[in-house]
Amino acid sequence: MRPITRSATLAASALGAGALLALAAPVAAHAHVVVTPGEAAAASYTVLEFASGHGCDESPTTSFTVDIPEQILSVTPNLKEGWTIEKVIEQLDEPAEGAHGTQVTERVAQVVYTAATPIPDGYRDSFEVQVFLPEEVAGERLEFPVLQSCVEGETNWNESPGADGAEPEHPAPAIVVGEAASDGHGHGDDGHDDSAETASATSTAASDASVDVLARVVGIAGLAVGVVGVVIALAARRGRKA
Repeated sequence: MRPITRSATLAASALGAGALLALAAPVAAHAHVVVTPGEAAAASYTVLEFASGHGCDESPTTSFTVDIPEQILSVTPNLKEGWTIEKVIEQLDEPAEGAHGTQVTERVAQVVYTAATPIPDGYRDSFEVQVFLPEEVAGERLEFPVLQSCVEGETNWNESPGADGAEPEHPAPAIVVGEAASDGHGHGDDGHDDSAETASATSTAASDASVDVLARVVGIAGLAVGVVGVVIALAARRGRKA
C-alpha cells in the first residue's frame, strides 16, 4: 500500500477546510433569534415574525418568551397550530392613549409561545405578533428581547449592540421605526396595515437574499481554498518526479 504523502495530506486538509467553510456559512448566518421586518412605519400596525433555527447548545426548544417594549400598547399574537400562546398582562401606572384614541389601563408586556412538541436543534420555526407602533416612537430602535427555553438550559437574546456598533453574543431582535405614512392611515379595512405586510415581505426577501449571497460568497471562498490545495499537491508531486 502506497503511504500517504505530505502533499496529499495537505490537499485533503485544504479540501476539508473548504468544505467546512462552505457548510458553516448558512449556519452562521442563522445563529440568532431574528425578527422581520427590520424597519416599519410609526402610527401603523405591523406584523413581526420571530424566527429561530437552533436550540440551546443543541437542546430542543420548548418555548419563546418575547418582551414587548413599554411604548407598545396594542399587541395581537397570531394563533399557531401545535403551540399554546399566553399574553402576560401588565397594569399601567396611569391610563394612556391606545391605538384608536381610547384610554387603556393595561398592556401586553410579554407573549409566550410554548411548543406542544419541542423543536429539535437545527430545525427552523417562526411565529408572528401584530403590534401597533405609536407615532411617538418614530426614529427609534425598538428591541424585543426573547428568552428561548429548551429541554436543557435556556438562552436570553437580550443584549444591545456595543457603543461601537459591534454585535453582542446574544443580540436582542430589534426593528427601526420610521416616520408615519403621509396618508395618515394606520391600518387597512381588515384592521392591519397592508403596506406594512408588503414591507415585511420585501424586507424578509431582502434579508434572505443577503444571507444567501453571504453564504454563496463564503462557500465559494471555501471551495477556492480546496482548489488551491489540490494545485499545491499536484505541483509537489511533479517536483518529486522531476
